[in-house]
Amino acid sequence: MHNSVRLTKGRTRFTMQMHPDDAAARGLADGDTAVISTDIGSIEAPVEVTDRLMPGVVSLPHGYGHDRAGTPTGWRHAAAQGGASVNDITDSRRIDPLSGNAAVQAVPVTVTRA
Repeated sequence: MHNSVRLTKGRTRFTMQMHPDDAAARGLADGDTAVISTDIGSIEAPVEVTDRLMPGVVSLPHGYGHDRAGTPTGWRHAAAQGGASVNDITDSRRIDPLSGNAAVQAVPVTVTRA
């Protein structure tokens, strides 16, 4: 979907969404750049302040990392969209005990101003 001009029109979708109380506590506002860190690494993303999330929760729904070197041939439009990859801060050793799948939700993060 990110390689389609038609599906990527409009506002930037690569944002880290955060509750207003959490953003204020960190001195962050819409459009600021935040550093999202885990034990594995750190990435940067623009902040989108929204009350659609509970306090204490962040979301990076479009963190696919199209600005990485080695973008697949033919994915030029997606590469131009940029964005960091949430996989760079997700520990591949964390697995959901019930399903055996990679645990990609409920990942503890630290968010600071870039």
